[in-house]
Amino acid sequence: MADVDTSKYNINLNIRHGHQELIDIPEIVEACKEKWWNQTLTQVNDSVVRIGIIEGEFHWHKHDNDDEFFYVVEGTLYIDIEEEGGPTIELGPKQGVTITKGMMHRPRAPKRVVMLMVETANIVPTGD
Repeated sequence: MADVDTSKYNINLNIRHGHQELIDIPEIVEACKEKWWNQTLTQVNDSVVRIGIIEGEFHWHKHDNDDEFFYVVEGTLYIDIEEEGGPTIELGPKQGVTITKGMMHRPRAPKRVVMLMVETANIVPTGD
């Protein structure tokens, strides 16, 4: 997605926590003051768990070889799906969805959202 300006997103791919290390989600959320922040929390086998604290729209993108799971902790997340009829998936707290690899989608949050994502460790968060 070379023509997309990704500079407004703060995406951190480093693994912040090792195994057997406590991950304090409320502490992480409280410390975040950015509009679009994403941090890899831990690795589980060939996948990673990331936290996203977002407000605003991401760009349309897809992951050719990777499914992506979203789970909302706080707020309401909308995921627009690009196909005929263009459905929008609305997720509230304690709701999740898996987006199939190759599916064009755009996450957006008119108000601040805290979410967890599970995806392969080699996924490119901004899309293929």
